[in-house]
Amino acid sequence: MDYANPSHERVTIIEVGTRDGFQSEKTFIPTAIKAEIVDALIAAGIRDLEATSFVSPRAVPQLADAHEMLALVKRRAQAHIAALVPNARGAERALGAGVDEVVCFVSASETHNKANLNNTVDGSLAAVREVADIARGKAELRGAVACAFGCPFEGDVPVAAAMRVIDTYAALGFTQLTLGDTTGMATPPTVTRLVRAIERAHPGLPVTLHFHNTRGIGLANVMVGLDLGIRRYEASIAGLGGCPFAPGATGNICTEDLVYLLEESGFDTGVDLEALAAVARRVEAVIGRPLAGQVMKAGPRLRKYSLDGAACAVG
Repeated sequence: MDYANPSHERVTIIEVGTRDGFQSEKTFIPTAIKAEIVDALIAAGIRDLEATSFVSPRAVPQLADAHEMLALVKRRAQAHIAALVPNARGAERALGAGVDEVVCFVSASETHNKANLNNTVDGSLAAVREVADIARGKAELRGAVACAFGCPFEGDVPVAAAMRVIDTYAALGFTQLTLGDTTGMATPPTVTRLVRAIERAHPGLPVTLHFHNTRGIGLANVMVGLDLGIRRYEASIAGLGGCPFAPGATGNICTEDLVYLLEESGFDTGVDLEALAAVARRVEAVIGRPLAGQVMKAGPRLRKYSLDGAACAVG
């Protein structure tokens, strides 16, 4: 890809912070604040959000208010709202809340799937079929593959293990596919191998990449994805996130850092970076500890400073 000659091609960013990021927080975040953050993200130009999850409130108490939170979002009509659902009951609840898309998830790793969903891969795929039957024609269907590139329990995940899940999604008519780097084990070679295998088996199936930054190469993997032609990426505001069922899985790639990378590389995201960074700082204040995002601290590259350290006009 010739980054010296910008194409201004659109890259879609799916914000997952209020689901993947918030779910691991032990202190309950008030419902109204969650809705406020979703509205602020939409106002900053984010148009696709995996906003919450309709899992059991006992499993993820932080997201027990999913229906109430979505009802408080004022800018819903301006965005495509998705929600994660684990089973038929979750699908019914999500449809009742009026989501635009339901997201099913199955791990490519048997061990992780049992830890995350308390089920075998075969059992989870059976649940996916039930969800598809309930939601088809009422909301879009997205299939997510957790541990698509590696598992903390089993190590490297064979391409065939991921394709077993992907083939089922394709057979059920899912229109979107997300490859989840749940534990930050993806590398440029593993990303390349799996994306190319999908292109061979299911040409035309849209792929979204979901990277974590556990080992510091999340954005490097994005660059590989761009070279492979992938134009959809999931990210989390301020770098929140991490799988609670996978040891050592730290935060997702950071939304505002990803926007900065893409815009500086000549792509169009449709996002107001300054406004997004302000949302990230708001999230950091809500969480109450320093978060991983870099651009929200440093600002865009063209910010100028006087000798006394005060920010000057961007130019």
